[in-house]
Amino acid sequence: MTRYLLSRTGQAALVLWAAFTASYVLLQLLPGDSILIKFQNPELGLSPQQIAEIRAYYAGGSPIGDYFRTLFGFVTGGLGYSIDTGTPVIERLAEALPGTARLASAAFLLAVLIAVVIAFAASYSRTSWLRGALLSVPSVFISVPAFWLGILLIQAFSFRLKLVPVIGGGDLQQLILPVLTLAVPISAPIAQVLARSIDQVYAQPFVPVIEAKGATRWWVLWRHVARNAVLPTLTVAGLTFGELIAGSVVTETVFGRAGIGRLTEQAVNAQDTPVMLAVVVLAAAVFVLVNLIVDVLFPILDPRLKAAA
Repeated sequence: MTRYLLSRTGQAALVLWAAFTASYVLLQLLPGDSILIKFQNPELGLSPQQIAEIRAYYAGGSPIGDYFRTLFGFVTGGLGYSIDTGTPVIERLAEALPGTARLASAAFLLAVLIAVVIAFAASYSRTSWLRGALLSVPSVFISVPAFWLGILLIQAFSFRLKLVPVIGGGDLQQLILPVLTLAVPISAPIAQVLARSIDQVYAQPFVPVIEAKGATRWWVLWRHVARNAVLPTLTVAGLTFGELIAGSVVTETVFGRAGIGRLTEQAVNAQDTPVMLAVVVLAAAVFVLVNLIVDVLFPILDPRLKAAA
């Protein structure tokens, strides 16, 4: 088990390094000049020489030296300074992360709840048309663009029904529509995999044996089938949770929420490469961490995998 954990941890570190390297190279190849965008403003009164000095400060030395210096900074927690605001990047991330963390966590829990309800209702249903209708819901969910769903929810629940205010309101009210917008598309793959896994487990020989002993269909579904169907779903849930930060960019922009999404939008508009690099690495770190936790949970939930590890 120790060797298994070390192997997975090493793979996670390798993925993070690859994500950092690819992002660093691509951001350096972007057209435009973020220094000129920020500092070539007549109101600032900076001379060309001063702008050149600012560029030299941010550019550093050779490209290879800059790469290793930036990599060392990320490893030690020094993410550099924002070109747009001049403040440490880590401070900007610390300000934006709590809002996105609340949104992503609530959306993930709601997505899992929606997926479980759809999958188990479809599996428990004995009516073919109702089962088919329930199984088609995830396909509809995953095909709905997040920005369109967010606008539709605002129109329906804020402007038409006036149930949720767009501006003002408490923290809980401000979370309702963004959480729905983010949770609905994410619930689709979880529901699809869970429903398929339940059907596969139901086809196993032990299910008729348990039913022959007098167990009800509901008992078999929750007590025996669900336990065996959860492992493939756990993998998909880990993958979708890693995508929540990427999904929050659109959601926070539509609803005007402060968070990683709004920070990313501002960094892209200003070509603030230190902030963009930090956001990409943060998203990769969340993705890797969640999937590392899933890899660790697999041998615990399935003794066969534990013996193989």
